[in-house]
Amino acid sequence: MSNSNERPSAVKPDKPYEGFPMFAHGSGQWAKKVKRVGETGSKLHYFGSWRNDRDGVQALERFNREWPYLKDGRVPPPIDVGYGLTLRKLVNEFLANKESKLNAGDLSPRTFIDLHKVCERLIDHFGPDRRVDDISPQNFGAYRDKLAKRFSPIVLKSERSRVVGIFLFAFENRLIDKPVSFGQYFDAPSAKALRKSRNEGGYRLFTRDEILRLLDAADEQLKALILLGLNCGYGNGDVAALPVSAIDFEKGWATFPRPKTEIARRCPLWPETIDAMKVAIAKRPKPADPANKELCFFTTTGKPLVRIVQKEGEGPEKAAAVDRLSQLFGKLLRDLHINGRRGLGFYSLRHTFQTVGGEAKDEVAIDQIMGHVTPGMGSNYRHGISDARLRAVTDCVHDWLFTSPTPEEKGEGGEA
Repeated sequence: MSNSNERPSAVKPDKPYEGFPMFAHGSGQWAKKVKRVGETGSKLHYFGSWRNDRDGVQALERFNREWPYLKDGRVPPPIDVGYGLTLRKLVNEFLANKESKLNAGDLSPRTFIDLHKVCERLIDHFGPDRRVDDISPQNFGAYRDKLAKRFSPIVLKSERSRVVGIFLFAFENRLIDKPVSFGQYFDAPSAKALRKSRNEGGYRLFTRDEILRLLDAADEQLKALILLGLNCGYGNGDVAALPVSAIDFEKGWATFPRPKTEIARRCPLWPETIDAMKVAIAKRPKPADPANKELCFFTTTGKPLVRIVQKEGEGPEKAAAVDRLSQLFGKLLRDLHINGRRGLGFYSLRHTFQTVGGEAKDEVAIDQIMGHVTPGMGSNYRHGISDARLRAVTDCVHDWLFTSPTPEEKGEGGEA
């Protein structure tokens, strides 16, 4: 016999409308059985009392916030996450996402480490327990002033872009309920400031005379690396990841997608480059890790020239980049006193290739060699480029380097 004095609030309500995602459970909670991806069976999850929320409005709000996490088997963030997310939590979530992209090959090791450093600087300045919603536009302005004292406008522009990206990640992934406001305090450097910085820093190019001096003083492996940098426009990560299988020594071609973007690249090799590579590969040390046995170049201890080193502990400091090539090339520059221009390094060979190769007047061929995406719709319809056009570009750079008259022969100064 039913109790006619039972309070209406104690009677389980029906679903407010057809399609409502939860049901009234006997425990007094709105509930739903959730089947996780890749698992059998379901788990019951609760979304608040139906005794005080009989139409399910509050429960539905919580359900909509937690559902994206529950269906993937993840733990939803606290309900008040938009008002209590700390910088430490944000950085950890951001780096975990980027690490998964790194492991999947969608992010280069160098970019991953650069992002780690950006996170480290944020933590050092604001503190790990600083709440994201407590950082005001004025606070960001003070941080920008600090960065501006340390970095050039060009580097500051990149740093700012990455900082904004970190906080945008928080909003797009529902870690906060509204975008972070930077106001006008955290703006990018002006175009005028960027031009001034470039003018004061000088061009990141090598002259012909400088490259010839570098080749003359370099050891056998570094000579091959320098020639690849100028012949193919390869950067540090390119030569460090270059496998022997990418080189056709008989026909003189390198076919190697750009590691950073996986964009296809083909490049005709100079005879000087082929000869130098044969010598370097024949004398390369035994790889410390058999998994790297196909690489063309190693350090003296058999490790990749550019690599990620994992350290003990947690947080951004647990990983570090080792770029032995930059160290070796930097020492050579100092020994030859070719280091008076800001930003000059091995990657400047890529800038030099682009600049000198431009005299061939075929930007599409240059983009193919360098692994760039040519702007415009034409790239969607272009399904190849002739070897002759690629060779015309590399021949242009080769002639500039090996057949141009020296400054002494021209009776001029040292500039190429």
